[in-house]
Amino acid sequence: MGGAKVNWMDTVKAMKLAMIQMRVEPGAKADNLRRAANLIADAARNGAQIAVLPETMTVGWTDPRSATLADEIPGGETCKLLQDLAGRHKLFLCAGMVELAQSRVYNAAVLVGPDRRVLLHHRKIYELEMAHSRYALGDRLAVADTPLGRIGVMICADAFAPGQVISRTLGFMGADIVLSPCAWAVPANHDNAKEPYGQLWRDNYAPVARDFKMWIVGVSNVGPITGGAWKGRKCIGCSLLVGPDGLPVLQGPYGEAAEAILYADLEPSLRPGRGDQWDVLWAKRS
Repeated sequence: MGGAKVNWMDTVKAMKLAMIQMRVEPGAKADNLRRAANLIADAARNGAQIAVLPETMTVGWTDPRSATLADEIPGGETCKLLQDLAGRHKLFLCAGMVELAQSRVYNAAVLVGPDRRVLLHHRKIYELEMAHSRYALGDRLAVADTPLGRIGVMICADAFAPGQVISRTLGFMGADIVLSPCAWAVPANHDNAKEPYGQLWRDNYAPVARDFKMWIVGVSNVGPITGGAWKGRKCIGCSLLVGPDGLPVLQGPYGEAAEAILYADLEPSLRPGRGDQWDVLWAKRS
């Protein structure tokens, strides 16, 4: 992963992204996988070359059944299905899932290519404290070169680790695009008219996207949280795409029932240099 960087400017004029803001039913793994398969097929029919699904889309974030419904990467039911779907529909596919590795359960995500290969396997690093008893600590960060550019993967709160260190590290690793499966939740009585959702993510995506001239894609689910530390809250979508200028390009609809597929054409952007050119950039910021 990594190696000689693909020149996105030379290989792609634009690519079609599908942000699959799907409903996740807590603990209903089989139903969620069927729903994901149908939505991915819809995205492919609409010309998507890369599709992103939410965090822990198999069972829901912090669901108490995570340990019993987790499966392996690769080789498990979820990963095999994602590989089959990516191959069948000839697209790149990024999705969050709950992973079982030996005796540990991870909040994980994969990027699968149209050749069915698992290109990236990420485990969430900056997990909220309330979920520490549910998921083991992530242990990896990587990028993958593809015909669509160099892609990095993080998960949800990884984006607001202190100093935005995780997303910035992906930037220093040369990512043109960062994909982030998410599960954005609010209290059941949240009033979006009074407190529009999403500023936290704009504040953390925008400066990194701008500094590294890259795209950041956050895709959240919708639906209730019925167990765990956030029982009673609701996931409300608002999936967010931020462009290389640091400005929001697209935001998904808000609401517990706001399932949607959002489409955007990503244009390649000339990335900054490396090495001493970055020293100049950071000197200007200090």
